Amino acid sequence: MAEIHHILSRGVDKRKIFMNDKDYFRFIHDLFEFNDEDKVLNNDFRFRRPTIDVRHQYIEHKKRKMLVDILTFCLMPNHYHLMLSSRVEGGISLFMKKLNGGYAKYFNTRHERTGTLFEGRYKSIKIENQAHFTHLPYYIHLNPLDLFAPEWREGELRDFKGSVKFLDSYRWSSHLDYLGEQNFPSLTSRDFLLEVFGGEKGYQKKLNGYLKDLNLARVRSLMLE
Repeated sequence: MAEIHHILSRGVDKRKIFMNDKDYFRFIHDLFEFNDEDKVLNNDFRFRRPTIDVRHQYIEHKKRKMLVDILTFCLMPNHYHLMLSSRVEGGISLFMKKLNGGYAKYFNTRHERTGTLFEGRYKSIKIENQAHFTHLPYYIHLNPLDLFAPEWREGELRDFKGSVKFLDSYRWSSHLDYLGEQNFPSLTSRDFLLEVFGGEKGYQKKLNGYLKDLNLARVRSLMLE
């Protein structure tokens, strides 16, 4: 496995970058579409039911030359997190340039606005030790709790069962796919981390344990917010 990076990109002035489900779906499409060394050939997309897997007209006869492996992701109203591993030299920087530039163009056109959408250059930190690598996927997948139980960032959780239920209902992350629910299965490369977790059941068990413990000091240096 190549170097792994934690990426954060936030809306300028902390503005929302996803206004509704259509925007979220579009960004899911862009995560898939721009992960290609070649130029985008088809900017239309559709999702196959019931898995909501990303599908394109040209994929049947064109195999992507992927720039990165997307290990985990989480989309929040005004920012997003990615855990990426580069497949080619400079893959992460090229992918991020295509991703943020392409989505900003779509967003500004759809919402009739001009100007910068994202707050400067994305933030990136290279994962250099085992502790950070072990805890980062859980941290990324717990981010939606900001919308349900914001006290989790202080190491508290008033409603454990409710928090688990909320996470399991949140569409816009790779959490469900790691549980085996096939939310957006074509988007992420999960084999490596699932081996580390001990499979889908191992992931669920460890995430629940992490949620009960909530010792955020272990990943404090990874909190790019």
